[in-house]
Amino acid sequence: MNTDRTLYQSIARPALLTGFLLLIPLLAMQFTDEVTWTLTDFLVAGTLLLGTGLTYKRVTRKSGNITYRVAVGIALFTGLFLVWSNLAVGLIGSENNPFNLWYFGVPAVGITGALIGRFRPYAMAGALFATALAQALLTVVALIAGMQQSAGSSVIEIMGINGFFILMFLASALLFRYAAKNPAAE
Repeated sequence: MNTDRTLYQSIARPALLTGFLLLIPLLAMQFTDEVTWTLTDFLVAGTLLLGTGLTYKRVTRKSGNITYRVAVGIALFTGLFLVWSNLAVGLIGSENNPFNLWYFGVPAVGITGALIGRFRPYAMAGALFATALAQALLTVVALIAGMQQSAGSSVIEIMGINGFFILMFLASALLFRYAAKNPAAE
């Protein structure tokens, strides 16, 4: 019985927050033609938001270390934002540019590293440094491949958006490293 209650509590908050966040585009659609979501958009967004919330709860459930919890939050938010923006508008040119498919590999690097390291702080730091490196390598490849000319994105746009993600992944990695050195930090 206690297990059922704990399971309910761990799912309830992320589910309620997901529902609340999905109300925003639903309400916006009632007042403007600028927001036009389909059922598929709502399902994908709901899956991404709920999955991210549940992952945060699962990974941080036993950690009292606030630095670790913040690092997990930054990593998950950045991964969510990377996938969401890539699906919505694409990072290079439009969402239809085939090069954008490579960006789904960036969070896969972090997820793989986190699973291999069993979510321990030092391993998470390494996983997020590797994730930032993967993002940086894609930036270099995009610029070498001339994506700024063929896809309609400028060098500044490509470096700016990728730089944002690189910095966020690095910030998370540094916080994980700090959490590993200071396990009792509350």
